[in-house]
Amino acid sequence: MMVKKAAIFIHRWIGVALCVLFLLWFPSAIGMMYWTFPTVTPADRLERSLTLDASTVVLSPQEAAARLAISPSPVETRLNTFDGRPVYRFGGASGGGRIVYADTGEEQVEVSRPMMDRLASAWTGQPASAALVAPIREVDQWTIQASLRNLRSLWKYSWPNGEQLYISKSSGEVVQYTTTASRIGAYLGPIPHWFYFTPLRKHQAWWSAIVIWSSGIATVAALLGVVVGVWIYSPSGRYRHAGAPASIPYRGQKRWHMALGLVFGLATATWAFSGMLSMDPFPSRAGVRGDGPGIAQALRGRVDMSAFTGKHPRQALEQLAGRQVKQLEFSSFAGEPIYLATLAGGRSRLVPVTGDPIAELDHQRIIDTVRQAAPEPDAVEARIIDRYDRYYLDRERQRPLPVILALMHDADHTRYYIDPGTARVVGSYSDRQWASRWLYNGLHSLNFPWLYDYRPLWDVVVITFMLGGTALSVTSLILAWRVLGRTLARVFPERSAPGGPGIREDVA
Repeated sequence: MMVKKAAIFIHRWIGVALCVLFLLWFPSAIGMMYWTFPTVTPADRLERSLTLDASTVVLSPQEAAARLAISPSPVETRLNTFDGRPVYRFGGASGGGRIVYADTGEEQVEVSRPMMDRLASAWTGQPASAALVAPIREVDQWTIQASLRNLRSLWKYSWPNGEQLYISKSSGEVVQYTTTASRIGAYLGPIPHWFYFTPLRKHQAWWSAIVIWSSGIATVAALLGVVVGVWIYSPSGRYRHAGAPASIPYRGQKRWHMALGLVFGLATATWAFSGMLSMDPFPSRAGVRGDGPGIAQALRGRVDMSAFTGKHPRQALEQLAGRQVKQLEFSSFAGEPIYLATLAGGRSRLVPVTGDPIAELDHQRIIDTVRQAAPEPDAVEARIIDRYDRYYLDRERQRPLPVILALMHDADHTRYYIDPGTARVVGSYSDRQWASRWLYNGLHSLNFPWLYDYRPLWDVVVITFMLGGTALSVTSLILAWRVLGRTLARVFPERSAPGGPGIREDVA
C-alpha cells in the first residue's frame, strides 16, 4: 500500500509539473507530420538559380583553380550560377566555398548592397525596393538553428506579402527564407514540439538539458501512471459506480484519465523516451569504425582537375543541350572523371569525359567496385531494390529508387544503398545504429515500411495516437489544476473563504 501511494504521489506531482509540456508535444506532433521548420537547402538554391548557358563558360576548371592558387585540387568543385553569372565554387557546402566567375576569371570577394538587392529580388521575384531591409544583430526565431546562430552580418528583407529572406553580407548566399504559411506551420509543429522558443533555443546548453531532462522525467511519469493504472484496475469489477460493478475506482476526470492512460499510457512512455533519444543523451556506438567512407571514396574519390582536360565544361553542357542544367559537379567513378549534371526538378545526368551523357552507371560495375573496396570481397552480397525497406525509407518518397543494396555480412551487418544515377551512397545502416533506428525513429515516428507504403494508413495510426495522447494530456491538465487549487486552499485558507479573493475551494 505504501509503494502504491508513493507511486501515485510521484505520478501526480510530476503530472502537475509537466502536463503543459505533454499538451504541447502531442498536438504539435500532428503539425510536424506536415510542416517542418523553414530552412534553405542546396536544392532550394539550385531551383532558384539560372540555367547554365554553355556560351558564357569561358574558363576551364583548371584555369579557375589557378586564379586562386589552389593546390591540391579541392575536395568539392561545382559549376553553377551566382548573381546571374556562371561561377566555379571550390570547396565548402553547396552554397559556399571560394567563387571564381567562369566568364571573366575574377574572384568573388565583396558583396555590395546593390548585389544583395539583386540576389534577394532574384530569389523572390519581387523588387528589393518594395522590401523593408534591416541588419540582423541578434538571432531571431528563424535564425536560431545551429547552422545559422553564429553567422554574422545577416540582412533581412521583408516584403508586404509576408515573404522574409535572410542573406549573408559576407557570402551573398540566401541562408534563410520564410513565408507567412511556413511560419504558421512552424508555430503549429516544430517550434512547440522542439521547444524552439528564441529565448531558450539560443542558449544551446540550457535548451539541450531542458529537453533531455523534461522528456526523461516525462517517461518516468508515464510509466508510473501505467503501473498504477494496471495495479488498481479490476477486471472482475470489484468497485462500485452508481450501484453497478466497475473496473475503475474513480469518477469524472480521474476515470477518463485512468481509462485513457490504460489505452495510451505505454505508447506515451515510449514516445517520451524516444523523443529524449533524439538529443543523444547516451554514448553511441554508431560511427566507431571508419569502414563507411572507404566504400563511398572507392565509388567517388578525390577529383583532380587536370583529369577534365579532355572535355571542357562547355562541351558537357552542349551535350546536354535542350535540358535545363542547373549545376555541373566535377566528380569521378572508380577513378575515372565524370560530370554530374543536376537538372531542373532535381533530376540528374552523368557526362563521362570520354563519352556521351548517360542516365545511370552500369550496375555490375558499381557492384564490382564495392566488392574491390570491401575488406572481404567474397562476403559482399549485392542486389537491386526498387522499393523502400526497413532501413532505407522515406514517407515523402523522395529518396532515389531503384538503388543497389550492398550487404557486407560483417560483424555489424553493414549495408549500403547506392544510387546508380550518381554513384553516391544515399543510405547506410549497421547494427551499431540499432538504437537510433528502432528506439528513436521506430518508436517516435512509427516509420515502419508496412505503414509508410500504405499511406494514409500511417497518417491515421499516428494521428490516432496523438489525439489519444492529447486527450490524456487534457485530463492531466484539469486534474493538475484541481490539485493545485486544493493545495493552495490548504496553504492559504483565508483566501479560499466564501466571498474572499483568490481561488474558491468549490472551483478548485
